[in-house]
Amino acid sequence: MPRPPTSTAPWSQRAVIDYALQRRAALADLRRGHAFVSDLCDADPYLLRAAENHGVEAHRPCPVCRGDDLVELRYVFGDELGPYQGRIRAPRELEVMAHEFGEFRVYVVEVCGRCSWNYLTTTYVMGDGTPRTPLRAHRADPVL
Repeated sequence: MPRPPTSTAPWSQRAVIDYALQRRAALADLRRGHAFVSDLCDADPYLLRAAENHGVEAHRPCPVCRGDDLVELRYVFGDELGPYQGRIRAPRELEVMAHEFGEFRVYVVEVCGRCSWNYLTTTYVMGDGTPRTPLRAHRADPVL
């Protein structure tokens, strides 16, 4: 059963890639003994910390440990974002960003804080389609 991308601005989503088939295959390999839990449950400590502090509840159990600690993180990337690309954004922030930027890509990663399962579930492009000048990085204050 395919899951639609979860965002508050579906009008802006395009070029959706759902990794459900690959996810299902990885979990099937685990259940058949063709993969180890340590191969699939290897979340980086920084990813686990991000999930703990910024994750949005997934409302489904972890596919490995069946725990209720499964959350989703949404990372944003795009040339127009400048120094703000690669950051985690809440779903409500994505709708605002879709009006402020012409195009950026969202990567949705599910993470379990209990067993360290992590998987890229979906990617999609958002934005209003109007190209904009990329944001510039702020200069550091000069040292006196």
